Amino acid sequence: MAASRIVIENCAIATVDANDTEYASGYVVVADNLIESVGAGSAPTGLAGVVRRVDGTGHLLTPGLVNTHHHFYQWITRGLATDHNLFNWLVALYPTWARIDESMARAAAQGSLAMMARGGVTTAMDHHYVYPRGSGDLSGAIIGAASETGVRFTLARGSMDRGESDGGLPPDFAVESLDDALAATEATVDRYHDDSFDAMTQIAVAPCSPFSVSTELMRQGAELARRKGVRLHTHGSETVEEEQFCKELFGMGPTDYFESTGWLGSDVWMAHCVHMNDSDIAAFARTGTGVAHCPSSNARLGAGIARVPDMLKAGVPVGLGVDGTASNESGELHTELRNALLVNRLGAHREAALTARQALRLGTHGGAQVLGRAGQIGSIEAGKLADLVLWKLDTLAHSSIADPVVALILGAAAPVTLSLVGGRTVVEDNHLTTVDEDAVARSTRTEARRLARITAAG
Repeated sequence: MAASRIVIENCAIATVDANDTEYASGYVVVADNLIESVGAGSAPTGLAGVVRRVDGTGHLLTPGLVNTHHHFYQWITRGLATDHNLFNWLVALYPTWARIDESMARAAAQGSLAMMARGGVTTAMDHHYVYPRGSGDLSGAIIGAASETGVRFTLARGSMDRGESDGGLPPDFAVESLDDALAATEATVDRYHDDSFDAMTQIAVAPCSPFSVSTELMRQGAELARRKGVRLHTHGSETVEEEQFCKELFGMGPTDYFESTGWLGSDVWMAHCVHMNDSDIAAFARTGTGVAHCPSSNARLGAGIARVPDMLKAGVPVGLGVDGTASNESGELHTELRNALLVNRLGAHREAALTARQALRLGTHGGAQVLGRAGQIGSIEAGKLADLVLWKLDTLAHSSIADPVVALILGAAAPVTLSLVGGRTVVEDNHLTTVDEDAVARSTRTEARRLARITAAG
């Protein structure tokens, strides 16, 4: 059967390939779900099976954005505990989060996914670790929402087995037993994980954090992931308090603790990694352990500035993360491109910390590396999946910025004229084509109010 082709032409292109190839005016040909060709000037003539031509004049074409850390359920608890550090924020919100159910998880996932997709995300992930007893099929609800939205998706099936009675922060009824957590995680991998080239759904093993899970869950979780051939994800070195906690409880810092439990490796990525010394960064580089950098959330909770320039120089894979929308209420990854550049320039390297193109790489190819999918997504190259975003840069907001990459990163949020996931249209003229945005907004409002009522009733 002949391929169906989409031709996008007359646009600036930032391929984010190994050579950072760019075209001031070029084209991309999509054949079915793959990028067939990319180059300067006009598209090849005589192409068969062309079902659509897109005039990209005034636009920049980039790889789709890749989000490497999120907590979708927090969409229905936005705007709370706005002046807290991480531990106090968790204590304030766990009693609410512990009451989520399947309907709430689905609505929150729909809201989180819709906001990201509309802003250029083509590959999303969710680190979901709150599984209250009797709450229903939360993983299935989240995966279903991702399927409806039409983005590629990694569910990092999280877990917690250290409740309040064991010195943890979450209420006891919001945590699982060691055996239940491992069994449910394995069942999720068996049911949903797809390791094919064009997979839409993948699963990672993801105990929440050193202060909410037992050492045995960390160890056995790593063993489970490697037995199943899936990736590992957790929070790491987010705050000074976490470092103190690890030293008091385990007699070592977070990175040494992770290494002792099998949690460093090229199949591992960790969220935040704000408080990393030279030895920690060297260990991540030596083992190929990845980092999900979440600048807005780190600023919102006063966690600090991650040493991203030093990580990149050492060879650590780094991507960007929205993080949960209770600590990054905008819920967009595009804002993280800008904030990654700006926040890191407040650190030791100042104006030399990151460039606009490095920020774009973090949000595309870097994210693909962190999720283990750099061979399929993250750059515009022939043979890769056609996950592409066409950004409109010819409006007042960007009218006097000559460099399109700088306009995208440092300018106002650019409208998305077209977003493709595997050649399928997900966004058209800044609106989702796969779901009803207004219906999602109504649903998330309803579930947020219901959760607030349940929490207030105790």
